[in-house]
Amino acid sequence: MLMSTVPRPFLRYLVFVVVGVFAAALRAQPTDTDFLAARDAFQANNVAALDRIAPRVKGHLLESYVVYWQLHLGLDDASPERVRSFLERYDGTPLADTLRGEWLKSLGKRALWNEFAAEYPKRNGEDTELACFALQWRHESDAEGALADARQYWFNGRDRPESCLPLFVELEARGQITPADIWNRFRLAHEAGNPRLSARLVGELPPKERPAAADYDRVERNPASAVAKGEFRFATRGGRELALYALDRVAKSDAEAAHRAWVRWRVRIPEADRRYGNLLVAYNASRQLLPEANAWYREVGDAPLNETQREWRVRAALRVLAWRDVARAIDAMPESQGQEPAWRYWKARAFEAESRKEDSLRLFGSLAAEPNFYGFLAADAIGASIMPVSEPLPIDADALAAFGARPAVQRVLTLAALGMRSEAQREWAYVVRGTDDRSLLLAAEFARRNGLYDRSINTADRTQRRHDFGLRYQTPYREAIGSAVREMGLDEAWVFGLTRQESRFAADVISSAGAIGLMQLMAPTARWVARQTHRSDYRIAQLEEPEINARFGTYYLRHVLDRLDGLAVLATAAYNAGPGRAQSWRGAAPIEGAIYAETIPFNETRDYVKKVMANAMFYQAQLGLPYVTLTDRLGIVTPRGAAAGSPVASADQGALP
Repeated sequence: MLMSTVPRPFLRYLVFVVVGVFAAALRAQPTDTDFLAARDAFQANNVAALDRIAPRVKGHLLESYVVYWQLHLGLDDASPERVRSFLERYDGTPLADTLRGEWLKSLGKRALWNEFAAEYPKRNGEDTELACFALQWRHESDAEGALADARQYWFNGRDRPESCLPLFVELEARGQITPADIWNRFRLAHEAGNPRLSARLVGELPPKERPAAADYDRVERNPASAVAKGEFRFATRGGRELALYALDRVAKSDAEAAHRAWVRWRVRIPEADRRYGNLLVAYNASRQLLPEANAWYREVGDAPLNETQREWRVRAALRVLAWRDVARAIDAMPESQGQEPAWRYWKARAFEAESRKEDSLRLFGSLAAEPNFYGFLAADAIGASIMPVSEPLPIDADALAAFGARPAVQRVLTLAALGMRSEAQREWAYVVRGTDDRSLLLAAEFARRNGLYDRSINTADRTQRRHDFGLRYQTPYREAIGSAVREMGLDEAWVFGLTRQESRFAADVISSAGAIGLMQLMAPTARWVARQTHRSDYRIAQLEEPEINARFGTYYLRHVLDRLDGLAVLATAAYNAGPGRAQSWRGAAPIEGAIYAETIPFNETRDYVKKVMANAMFYQAQLGLPYVTLTDRLGIVTPRGAAAGSPVASADQGALP
């Protein structure tokens, strides 16, 4: 009634003002589009554009990222007050911890030690670069102690950060890094395959300690020729070290040729150096799966072995079933290494081969309680079976809702929706770090319900006592994967195990190498499958569709399996490293699939094969499939002599006919 007394023109004006204010309010709301524009500016290092966009992102759930990006691009010029304000406001987040580490390194580069001292105790994590800056800071008050601790970073075959160099220079100037130390690091460098560092270290030696420049150049140009001729200055340390360097260079690619030449001139060098040379040849031979590697390892004597060389000592013996050597090599390991599941299992097998039944049963029995690759193998050895028992967390809707309402969890969901996978993963890691089993299972269930299958599986995997194997071994997209599996006549448990290892069921994930989707298909592989299956409408974007990816992936897997004698362990290795390599790792005689898997030379592929085959064991339980032992799944790998028509001779998915 009151409104009727208001003049009509004023009413129109009032409506206009209200609508205008409402529209302005809408325009002021930060949007995901603004946020992504800020990200693009950051990735382009466009400071001006980022500063222009930043005000539009105020109040956005991910505003902290934009503020971080601004600070990151101008960190050396940022005021301490501005940095500390960010660190305090976002304390406990991954961005704050990242910025603190970057800020400390910036302060260290500028030798601003007072500010460094104030922030360093609050750090979360440390790398070598930051550790050396901390030693530079400590050097101000405790030079002797700082330099003594810096030596541990010097003895490494990899290049060290620039923050370490001032410490190393002073150590050398004080004579606390001797020529013998330099030669020791020289060995570490060439063992690590770092010839540039090797050359630089030689240049740091006193002139009288160095090999002749012409001799070093000759080895660099053609190490195989130098080793074959054996014309080194064996009377000097520099000449002997150069000879061993050349030997290592050759052995890395052809240990057999290196050994042929080595035995002709190794008698000319002292016993300790000879044993080191024997180690270089034996270690590289073991990684090349030469049957002679085990015998060559016996010539190593008391030469010190690093962790990897000790592992390959065992593997060399496994390839020729030298069980006594297997046991001795494991006994020679430090206790912490020898207690790893792999070496406990193989030691049990060695006891079994030597008719030490009680000792073998004791080790097999303890391992069989562990839900992993070696636990399944140990259970097979004693005629048992591992049936994983789950203890799921009762669903509590209120607890799930409260968890999902947390700002950090909301950031995860938003980052994932915007395709910022690595940022979402890091936020999630902070959400679940330090939590107990119940909290982990609650988080895993929340992630599953929101389609974050990779986060869900990884989180469920972390429980210590209370496990939910239904969450650890989920079966999303079962209709799509199951249909493709049936069409290709494959083992569903194996395919799910492989898919879990490839992508954790993240359908849109793209790896750094360019592999796409559930089964991580490379583009050339997918194009080849499309041609074979007459899919003229195929487009690469379709690989993010679970059904298409599963059909293409299982087709390729079937193709590889057929050409590798139907051996799943070979096909699994081939899926990761390429059929050509999987073929080359077969022996001259039949070997157990477990030994084949254990002796795969590539660390990534060896770990991958073990995990896929163990995954299949869990999935056969999840899917209600008949129990098949892991030993039977691995089978016997027959000798080389690949079936005709093998699809590749190269090392990756992409090289297909």
